[in-house]
Amino acid sequence: MTLVAPTLADYEASADLATLLVRTTEGDALSVSAETLRLSCKCAHCTRARFDGRFPDGFPGIAIVEIGDLGYGLNISFSDGHNRGIYPTPYLLSLAGR
Repeated sequence: MTLVAPTLADYEASADLATLLVRTTEGDALSVSAETLRLSCKCAHCTRARFDGRFPDGFPGIAIVEIGDLGYGLNISFSDGHNRGIYPTPYLLSLAGR
């Protein structure tokens, strides 16, 4: 038996830009808040900021301003100007509780 990880069939930001809505190829409808995504960014800049103790505890009011499809995941840009966040599909689905 071969197990295949679900992939993204569709994605969009909610009307208020506060949530990423995703649908998997298995038909699951999932959501992740923009704040959770921003807090979960693993880019070098955010990783260094965490290491140095400069990473914020929260991003109240953060919004998703752009979503780029990379094939293996999504590049999400936020209203604070941060646009380095790359969220591979398995990581994104784990953030959504899948």
